[in-house]
Amino acid sequence: MAAQETQACKCIVAVKVRGEVSAQREARETNMMLGLSHTNHAVIIDNRPAYLGMLQRAQSYVTWGEASLETVTAMIKERGRLLGNKKITDEYLQKAGYKTIEELAEAVYSCKIEFNKLAGITKTFRLRPPKKGYKGKTKKSFRAGGEAGYRGEAIDKLVQRMV
Repeated sequence: MAAQETQACKCIVAVKVRGEVSAQREARETNMMLGLSHTNHAVIIDNRPAYLGMLQRAQSYVTWGEASLETVTAMIKERGRLLGNKKITDEYLQKAGYKTIEELAEAVYSCKIEFNKLAGITKTFRLRPPKKGYKGKTKKSFRAGGEAGYRGEAIDKLVQRMV
């Protein structure tokens, strides 16, 4: 953790854009380790090398990039769920030590806490398919005009259409 604090910690959103019916076993296992079991599911992770390697391994099925604070806040507010598919409540926030959802989102965005380590909360976000659909083919990489792979700051536009 000390080495991670020397480099700038960034909040990454990863979204599964493709099914994995005939995928290689290592890509399927990586998606399960990330918690991406269905298409249009998303997770919030940080940019540690282990996560980046997992994303590289599953890059044909996942798109990811550095999210803004507004995107993280919108995801937690609109699509964040407690266990049992209940919305995040003020009582849960008080128990976790936060006053508002914005305060929780700020802590997740600045890498003070890991979202998937919070007790009693689901680590995946079940998003809708994007409004007006995907702009390119999900089988092509983002750089080649498709949707899969690394997209950097452009993840904000995609996630805003899906929340």
